[in-house]
Amino acid sequence: MKETIITAKMHKDGTVVEVLPDGSESPFPVEPMRHMSEEEIHAAAEGDPDARPMTEAELRNARRVPRVKIIRRALQLTQEEFAARYHIPLGTLRDWEQGRSEPDQTAKAYLKVIAANPEAIYQALQSTPH
Repeated sequence: MKETIITAKMHKDGTVVEVLPDGSESPFPVEPMRHMSEEEIHAAAEGDPDARPMTEAELRNARRVPRVKIIRRALQLTQEEFAARYHIPLGTLRDWEQGRSEPDQTAKAYLKVIAANPEAIYQALQSTPH
């Protein structure tokens, strides 16, 4: 089975576009492919064992994925690549991802900026001495 990855971007006005490989943008259809009521959505989710909504107890006990891991995976970088690219000590990154420690407020702000514009941050770091 071939995997298809679509990169999407949400503009400040709330519109969502597909980001094409060349960097250009293409609008998604305004109308959903099929209208479903909330009841139909819930019934469909309940009927699919792989998409069943979690119970309150399951949600409380679920292992949380640290935000930094989500950002790194979205950028399709290994831990080593992400750490080197954004000048984060590899051990610190691993500790964050494995839940042994959490980023402080400054690091959280830095991660938020990386998520918003990873290429600009990378370029900015390339022009400053280490």
